[in-house]
Amino acid sequence: MEYRTLGKNGPKISEVGLGCWQLGGDWGDPLSEETGLGILQEAVKQGVTLFDTADVYGGGKSESLIGTFLKTEKKPLTIISKFGRGNGVYPDNYSEKVLFESVENSLERLGLNSLDLIQLHCVPQEILVDGAIFTWLRKLKDQGLVKNFGASIETIEQGLICMKHEDLLSLQVIFNIFRQRVVTELLPKALETGTGIIVRLPLASGLLSGAYNASTRFSENDHRNYNRDGQAFNVGETFAGLEFNKGLEIVDILKKEYLPKDLPMAQYALRWILDHPAVSCVIPGASKVEQVRSNAAASSLAPLGDRTHDALYELYQNDIDQYIRGAY
Repeated sequence: MEYRTLGKNGPKISEVGLGCWQLGGDWGDPLSEETGLGILQEAVKQGVTLFDTADVYGGGKSESLIGTFLKTEKKPLTIISKFGRGNGVYPDNYSEKVLFESVENSLERLGLNSLDLIQLHCVPQEILVDGAIFTWLRKLKDQGLVKNFGASIETIEQGLICMKHEDLLSLQVIFNIFRQRVVTELLPKALETGTGIIVRLPLASGLLSGAYNASTRFSENDHRNYNRDGQAFNVGETFAGLEFNKGLEIVDILKKEYLPKDLPMAQYALRWILDHPAVSCVIPGASKVEQVRSNAAASSLAPLGDRTHDALYELYQNDIDQYIRGAY
């Protein structure tokens, strides 16, 4: 595992982290506590040091499971969480009081005195523009409840708004082979400002693992089923905004024309992201320890090279971008 600094003055973190949405068990096939703890243990074994969760993942279950894990794990880890999508808060009931209460509850579930990073969780753009919420985040930091703050965002415009705040440590963005628009404006700005970039949905809800086909079916409560066309939240959070069958078409092209022999597609897709110098960390999720192991291995791969990146960007411009749906 290789390590990078998160932003200009953040902690040193593994360049492959773990996204912990699935550990909340509120979508897809439920994970037992034993399986969840096994995933966390395997992640640490593979050198993963950054774990991304949120107060709403399983109504706090994800944070609680990580808290249970931390009671016996002695290695120094970076635990980051999010605020802003809870019932009664989103979309227009944000306040300093609610933010502080949410963070205090997260700390209690995690068994921590301070969060390494709290991120705004895709809050409405008008809240970002208003700016009061950033003042509240600074108060959290001043009181020692968080060490740093950042924002998980849906659009490039939102990212640029957030980066006007010089003390913002990081942005969490959707970025993968399917969704490359951030390359031309947001990533260069992040390098300029020293803003760390945490990449969610690096495998486009699993599409870029290459494991799905036209016969694949998802459980009723899986967002890849109920949010396939944006019925529940921003469609960009499911399959990176591609319609499922269109995504399968592109994956088939990638397999036939771009993917080297004997290299798992998931590792190829993660390595492609890690080749971008603005990126601090990718946070693929996992429902099996084998997935954790495979994802971590992407860190040890050699860069793909300029020729591959140029070809994949051309593919994106010609055959993918026009089909991306949702806020971008």
